Amino acid sequence: MNILSIQSEVVYGHVGQGAARFALQRQGHEVWALPTVLLSSHAGYPRVEGEPVSPDLLRRLLTGLDANGWLQRCDAVLSGYLGSPAQAEVVGEAVRKVRAANPLALYCLDPVFGDDGRAYAKPGVAEAMARVLLPLADIVTPNVFELSSLTSVQIRNVGDALVAARRLARPVVVATSVPEGQDRLGVLAAGKSAAWFASTPRLADAPHGAGDLFAAQFLAARLAGCDLRTALERATSSVFHILNQSVAANSHEMLLIEEQKFLAANAHMSVVVRAHEIV
Repeated sequence: MNILSIQSEVVYGHVGQGAARFALQRQGHEVWALPTVLLSSHAGYPRVEGEPVSPDLLRRLLTGLDANGWLQRCDAVLSGYLGSPAQAEVVGEAVRKVRAANPLALYCLDPVFGDDGRAYAKPGVAEAMARVLLPLADIVTPNVFELSSLTSVQIRNVGDALVAARRLARPVVVATSVPEGQDRLGVLAAGKSAAWFASTPRLADAPHGAGDLFAAQFLAARLAGCDLRTALERATSSVFHILNQSVAANSHEMLLIEEQKFLAANAHMSVVVRAHEIV
């Protein structure tokens, strides 16, 4: 399938497009990657160079795709980190154009603007995502901080996460990094009529990009026709396996290339995560 991916681009490492694009391509999808920022690496390194892509350039790149008739062949849109609030309007235009040609196209919004109790996106980005993009989304994949910020719900456990997910009122909300006790983190997938929760051991010093990879893996599973529970299990198992191997190797980046076979749906993961239904 053809997927339009609109998010950050780094020269070094596996975050943003560097995580999502490869994961989707490894599963046989065509990925049209539009950068919202161009950076030398993610911000966890001592020095980072680069800048946001202007909304005008982002719009012109989309216009080029549209003029050649390619947006009409798009099956899904995935958006992540935005470099400015104005970019949200351009992403919204892209989603509407894709849906005008293909009403069945999915839009997955990964609202990347913060984590660990702090916002790191530019001022106004979170508000623009909530105002412009959230109402368009079929799938939303916030972490706990982002979900709490979007809903004003304090999230301490899976019950709180479910309350917040329902408050977003989107067809599918998948909340990552949901705490379960002291030593586990989980993922909640909430649909219109059912919700499922899967958890894994908490990993110390996990590399960046897990959320970007998870959103791509979950979207790929849904495009493959997986139900909510199966998509959750597949995405959680593959991302945890890659993170676990990366931590064991003391790697500052996800070992995405080395562990690429575990991106596939039929891979035999070291830990197979099973979800249980939340009433």
